[in-house]
Amino acid sequence: MALTTVAAGVHRISEAFVNFYLVEGEDGLTVVDSGLPAMWDTLRSSVQSVGHNLGDIKALVLTHAHFDHLGLASRLHAEYQVPVWVHAGDSYIARHPYQYKHEKSRFIFSLTHPAGMPVLFSMVRAGALRVHGVENLTTMPGNGTLTVPGAPEVIFSPGHTNGHCGLFLRERDVLFSGDALVTLDPYTGRRGPRIVAGAATANSAQNLETLSQLAQTGASLVLPGHGEPWTAGIEEAVAIARSNGPA
Repeated sequence: MALTTVAAGVHRISEAFVNFYLVEGEDGLTVVDSGLPAMWDTLRSSVQSVGHNLGDIKALVLTHAHFDHLGLASRLHAEYQVPVWVHAGDSYIARHPYQYKHEKSRFIFSLTHPAGMPVLFSMVRAGALRVHGVENLTTMPGNGTLTVPGAPEVIFSPGHTNGHCGLFLRERDVLFSGDALVTLDPYTGRRGPRIVAGAATANSAQNLETLSQLAQTGASLVLPGHGEPWTAGIEEAVAIARSNGPA
């Protein structure tokens, strides 16, 4: 487990090749995405490390609802009554984590891209096959500012999933790109800015197109769902991702 402070009041938790984030606000914490079930103690210790406790978490905001970003949601909601925000386009996946659209067979793709297998095995060990869905979701709009600690702006960027949204902290110049743009593709093991392979992406062409919405933020720091933070700006990251194309 690695906890790193990546911007003022923004902390990255990285484990099993999955990232999620803590955002400090004046009235508590927002968790952006939520990793996998085995990361509960990691979340607890990380929150304590930044001077808070789990009761200070006021919101969980999902960039999208794939299982590897949903893993702690049901427990946070049940034990701490944390509202789980997700775009309506991903509400079905949030309730049924293993039922989502993807262009290519995950099994066949994994067999033909062995470099991704260590990543996927690590995610399985962290609970990727036992994620619970979440009911009583809070619907996130496709734009505007959320009334949660840190006040992230919603950047609707579908393609990876139908309801994928980036989250922009304008005053801190930080963009959470979720899985619309990553610096590690879990299915191929390839690094550098790119979209996730078709084994987990609903529509690669749309994903590449809607990167424009992320680029319009002009954010200097990009925090992806997988891989290292990107510090050279979102415009350069988008240009490289488009050059890399789909997988």
